[in-house]
Amino acid sequence: MQKFRIILLIEDDEAHATLITRILREICPEARVDLVYDGQEALDYLFHSGKHAAQEMSTCPDLVLLDLRLPRVDGQEVLKTIKQSVALKAIPVVVLTSSESENDVHTAYLNGANIYLVKPLGFGEFSELIRKVISWLVKSRLPKKVDRVEERSDGRVGRAQERLQPI
Repeated sequence: MQKFRIILLIEDDEAHATLITRILREICPEARVDLVYDGQEALDYLFHSGKHAAQEMSTCPDLVLLDLRLPRVDGQEVLKTIKQSVALKAIPVVVLTSSESENDVHTAYLNGANIYLVKPLGFGEFSELIRKVISWLVKSRLPKKVDRVEERSDGRVGRAQERLQPI
């Protein structure tokens, strides 16, 4: 069974963030849920820059839940950046969005999304969707983390401290 140590939630809607966080804590009580509200903060978190520069280099999420409609940097750009990064591309990214646009779906998968989900309008349906997806992910098998190449948004590259271990 999959154990998530760190889940990164990138969501600008506070009500959605609260609901998703509550469900994640029920299903994965051992996981730390980190929440960022816009695309630039997500990139800062992932590449240890900006206000996240002091965070440990080995701190890396095991799962990313990503909204597409984000302030500052669009979710598609965040997704593309994650999947182009040597250090981050193996992290599963679940797109959770209100967009049903075929163009958004197509672009998200081209950019490397692992799953694309449209947020239902009803609270109950939304809650059930999140529970099912996280329950499925917990039962799935993902690759083990290996020594990561540290790839920062400023272009510097080095070795991260993380060693081979199950995620």
